[in-house]
Amino acid sequence: QVQLVESGGGSVQAGGSLRLVCAASGYSLSRYSMAWFRQGPGKEREGVAVIFSDSITNYADSVKGRFTISIDNAKNTLYLQMNRLKPEDTAMYYCAADPMGRSRAFGWSVGGYYNYWGLGTQVTVS
Repeated sequence: QVQLVESGGGSVQAGGSLRLVCAASGYSLSRYSMAWFRQGPGKEREGVAVIFSDSITNYADSVKGRFTISIDNAKNTLYLQMNRLKPEDTAMYYCAADPMGRSRAFGWSVGGYYNYWGLGTQVTVS
């Protein structure tokens, strides 16, 4: 059974940093497309970053140059390093897994292509 558990969220001042962690169990996440999504108050869910099974990454324009997605295969863990945080980064952040590769083929930022989701971790930037 696939399970994703996020952690690492919190409250931080603008300009600060956080590292989000997504621990996976039930499968090897390096084989899947893995992504971070977020949903801010009153906003639609949006894709933040993705890492494909060949380690190619992609980012939303709003976070390019500030956020970095990575995987530690030995720990079966996904990360999102967030630097120079802005108040508009305030959101619930979710990790998601696409075992079928649809996200790469049809659009990595479309949440519907991801089969597995964590419960989220809150990030608040003031």
